[in-house]
Amino acid sequence: MFNNNSISISVSDDEPDELGRMRVRVRRKRKKTGHRLKNEFLHRVVRKLVRYWALLIFLPALGLLLYEASRIGRKPSSVANTELGASEKSTLVDSELSNVTNPSLEKKSDGNLNRLDATTRVVGGVRQRCLKILSPEELEHLEIPVREEANSPVSKVLYITENDTPFLGGNSTLSQEHTEATRFNLFTGSQTLDQRSKTFKVNETVSMNCGFYSENGGFKISNEDKDYMQSCKVVVSTCAFGGGDDLYQPIGMSEASLRKVCYVAFWDEVTLSTQESAEHRIDGYGFIGKWRIVVVRDLPFADQRLNGKIPKMLAHRLFPHAKYSIWVDSKSQFRRDPLGVLEALLWHSNSVLAISEHGARSSVYDEAKAVVKKNKAKPEEVEVQLSQYRHDGLPEDKRFNGKKALAEASVIVREHTPLTNMFMCLWFNEVVRFTSRDQLSFPYVLWRLKVLKNINMFPVCTRKDLVNSMGHIRKAKPLRS
Repeated sequence: MFNNNSISISVSDDEPDELGRMRVRVRRKRKKTGHRLKNEFLHRVVRKLVRYWALLIFLPALGLLLYEASRIGRKPSSVANTELGASEKSTLVDSELSNVTNPSLEKKSDGNLNRLDATTRVVGGVRQRCLKILSPEELEHLEIPVREEANSPVSKVLYITENDTPFLGGNSTLSQEHTEATRFNLFTGSQTLDQRSKTFKVNETVSMNCGFYSENGGFKISNEDKDYMQSCKVVVSTCAFGGGDDLYQPIGMSEASLRKVCYVAFWDEVTLSTQESAEHRIDGYGFIGKWRIVVVRDLPFADQRLNGKIPKMLAHRLFPHAKYSIWVDSKSQFRRDPLGVLEALLWHSNSVLAISEHGARSSVYDEAKAVVKKNKAKPEEVEVQLSQYRHDGLPEDKRFNGKKALAEASVIVREHTPLTNMFMCLWFNEVVRFTSRDQLSFPYVLWRLKVLKNINMFPVCTRKDLVNSMGHIRKAKPLRS
């Protein structure tokens, strides 16, 4: 008999042992292979994770980054339009309708044209508008302030003319032909380096060259246009000489600004012909859309870029009764309310001049290298300018008077005061003497004229909120070869 502790055996009749007895085999239980295979699989997974852990983290992060970039890249018009005031929305509709109904305003559906969506940035973890404009209701009741500069170091600026022969140092005969060395002519008057240095001295009354030196100097404007310009108290201006750019209608303005603000575009005869050939014609009142077109004849410079500096920098000479002006380059469409812009950039911050910071660089010497590299000016011209600035002691500093040294200068907002007028005259004279790249001379004038401190150097995102950048359409034709 077998008890419960017995083991099972198998008996085979076919395998006798040497004594003829039957061999007893012990049946052994085979080990299960499932656990071994499972352990090997886990070890392989762990080894792969250890080996490729960085890649496994990188791929999801890259996917998330691409997703966020695609969201940022989308035009936020559907969201931003909800932030616009009623007047801005109605202006957008009006501008689109005018482009359809008025043959002189070509409809352009692509690009940035007529965009009113707000430009935003993140500040302290919160997304905010780059430019905070008053509501249409507030703008309707906004009064243009009359501010007296009681403590200004300059109270009066006298502009040198051809009758002031002592200033010319005996050289009263000037050729109107373009001069490669200095480009001084009958429009600018002559100026030696010693005279240039004296114009930076601040006194209660200062005398200086500031264009319009001679009646024979060019930049002729009709009496009808002059009368209109003299009536302007606040002006938004632009220019296109040599047929270079199209005219973009301003948008986003309030009813108050339409009543109080002049919009003036300066053209020459080449631009007039180019625009008329494209069916963009001036109406019987001298307007195209909201722009009053002022056709300038007898431009003083061969370089059209230099001709463009006249309305850009000398608004106080062209609009003698204007208290405020906003300059917009012809490659841009102005898209904000002018009174709101003045309140946000000048009155709110108690500034007299507002200009956009340069987005890429801060040093004039770095900018000079970029100008040469991009063929924006001749290397020898730039070197003459920088040599003079080094001689005068212009430091390598990237900030002067607490302000960023380099400006982008496609949008200039300013109050017409004796001090800001002086600044713009000095800036214009530097551009005439050296290169047409006004970014190079702005830091120098800011450094030399240390008394001008209340400047609002606004960031790039604010400039992007002010205008729709369209880029230059075609190359401007030179006045003379």
